[in-house]
Amino acid sequence: MSFIESFTMRFFAVNQKQDSILFIADDMFNDTVQFQTEPAIQMSFTHEFPSVNPNKTYRFRVYVTDNNPVQIAKVYRSYIQEKGEFTTLSEKVAQNPNVSKLFGAPHIYLWSGQVLTKDNIHWDTLIHSIHEPLYGWIGELLDKYSEDGATEYNQTLTDISKNGYIANYQKQTLTRALNSVLKMPQFYNSGIFADVDENSKKLIAKGINRLSEQELYELNKNVLKSALKNNADPIELWGAKASTELLQDMHDAGIGKAWIGLPNWADGLLNPEMVEQAVRLGYLVGPYDSYHSIQQKASIDWNTASFPDASLYDAATIDNKNGQKINGFLGKGRKLNPTLSLPSVKQRVSSILQDGIPFNSWFIDCDATGEIYDDYSKSHPTTQQQDLAARLERMGYIRDDKHMVIGSEGGNDFASQTIAFAHGIETPVIAWSDPDMRANKTSPYYVGGYWSANGGIPERYAKTVPVKEAYEHIYTDPFYSLPLYKLVYNDSVITTHHWEWGSLKIEDEIGSRMLTELLYNVPPLYHFDQDSWKKNKKLITDYFKVWSPFHEKAVTKPMTSFQICSRIVLYSLPPMVINCGLPSIFLTKTLRITSTQSRPNRQ
Repeated sequence: MSFIESFTMRFFAVNQKQDSILFIADDMFNDTVQFQTEPAIQMSFTHEFPSVNPNKTYRFRVYVTDNNPVQIAKVYRSYIQEKGEFTTLSEKVAQNPNVSKLFGAPHIYLWSGQVLTKDNIHWDTLIHSIHEPLYGWIGELLDKYSEDGATEYNQTLTDISKNGYIANYQKQTLTRALNSVLKMPQFYNSGIFADVDENSKKLIAKGINRLSEQELYELNKNVLKSALKNNADPIELWGAKASTELLQDMHDAGIGKAWIGLPNWADGLLNPEMVEQAVRLGYLVGPYDSYHSIQQKASIDWNTASFPDASLYDAATIDNKNGQKINGFLGKGRKLNPTLSLPSVKQRVSSILQDGIPFNSWFIDCDATGEIYDDYSKSHPTTQQQDLAARLERMGYIRDDKHMVIGSEGGNDFASQTIAFAHGIETPVIAWSDPDMRANKTSPYYVGGYWSANGGIPERYAKTVPVKEAYEHIYTDPFYSLPLYKLVYNDSVITTHHWEWGSLKIEDEIGSRMLTELLYNVPPLYHFDQDSWKKNKKLITDYFKVWSPFHEKAVTKPMTSFQICSRIVLYSLPPMVINCGLPSIFLTKTLRITSTQSRPNRQ
């Protein structure tokens, strides 16, 4: 006897020799699945009836079906269709034609957070101006408003004055400081910026506190340039190599389709030309956004956890059954009750878009992960069902009112009708609590930190690492992976890896993961900056030529026997590829990609 269980769908099955018993939970809320490995593999399922929920009924549907994961998935798919909860990608394209831009498109996070790069600054002349009031003013702002303070910045200015030259790491420190203050509403100072252009004068006259975020950044860039004078390139060249020029080079190299994700919406508002360029080239482009956590005093760099309505922190956050507030991400802040969030969602999204920046996609973190809550607060008691409905409502608002192609983390099937794509189903976050991977910086398995000194890709997303043997088979070996979600939702939701575990992240598995992406119809997920694009350009473009047309054809079709064939293909001779109906180009191109990859023996 064995078990098949889906954490992203509401079913599990017990497999006997001849048949399977399939259990579907009609009520997906307040359920817990537990596994034990001693003395043998066992599974238990429990349901809780919380005090905040007046509904005290619970139901299963039970089916007897073939001992075959494809058949089990087909029964569940029929169940979802029967309930009217299945929407195909073709139907989503009819609602928003931009959804079709996902077909054959890799998913790319573009790291261009420094709108003024080190290469835009003329260091040989700037060194003679570091005693001007501008640089003292920057130090004051960093000391007062920056999470990291001004200690390193001030020491850098002192060292430059003493030594008479600017070392590379000092250039990074100064560039980082300039980009930090560009985001601050306190940056404009009439005593520092006396000679400004006419456009800046109009924005100043409007009132700094009345400017939109995009207008604020426009003003700050202009007044900074007025102070830097010839010590920096013209504003239209700021960050171009890492943004507009990189996008153009991608397109010229043959990547005609792509989903471009910005790690922060501020990256787009600071550099609207980048977003406009992406749209001109036919790409989907959108910001990362989240309404899961809220902090009382969030930093500029954690703007998703900050909301203009300060009362939300106490009046709209979630209490557990003991009356304690549930902590936010990484233990900071609190969890925001989704049923009280929609006015802030509308305020934020409308504020970002108000000056016409042409985002055509939106990524909402956490809303499809299944991390939903009962809120025991006396002032706003909420059930998990109400929590989930509010999450779907806010994603639906951005999709419908703002006409965005929506994606989310996790992709649990309760969100399948709302989202068009999901990050994290094909490769989820691996071993979040393992200290060797998350804390021990001397470990070969350390995945890296969230910070980048030069505004490029943080180590957590760029560093290639091996996976511990204890996790290797679970997360990287197709032999131990059943593509149940694909069998149910291939023609409804496009799924790929979590951004922490992109296509190039796992050491010695890059080729085999590319093959798996082809066989399982999964978009590759990359992180790009100037350096990573140059380094991996040939690998990525050669693979794109094979992967993209196949994905474009296969993504709108239900998966059935093809998936069984694909599992066999991984360890078979080429004729089996042909029998499974895969294109002939697959043989000559993909097998070459994986020729240097060793595969474990199968028993």
